[in-house]
Amino acid sequence: MNEFEKRKQGFEKFFALSEALRFKALSRRNLAVGRWAAEKLALTGEAADRYVEAFAKVKIDAEPDEAQIARLGEEFVKAGVDVSAHRIRRKFEAAMAEAINEIEAGR
Repeated sequence: MNEFEKRKQGFEKFFALSEALRFKALSRRNLAVGRWAAEKLALTGEAADRYVEAFAKVKIDAEPDEAQIARLGEEFVKAGVDVSAHRIRRKFEAAMAEAINEIEAGR
């Protein structure tokens, strides 16, 4: 195997690992945001569990963050919850940072 092929394989492995870690972090972020949103919507018990599960199951690449933020904002408005899009966006960012920290710490 020549040097070019070795480098190519190395980049492919790095990309696959990066994507796996990204997916794991996004999944954790969505669970955390889903729990936060369920709490804001005053959902408890099974209703909260179903909401969090549905929120976390959103296909990560199918719906960009801004679409998720807008959808969540609409749900808050319908429920009479006063949370701005800016606060929702900040929650997404904080939850992602926490997810990355957990993964890096091996949790």
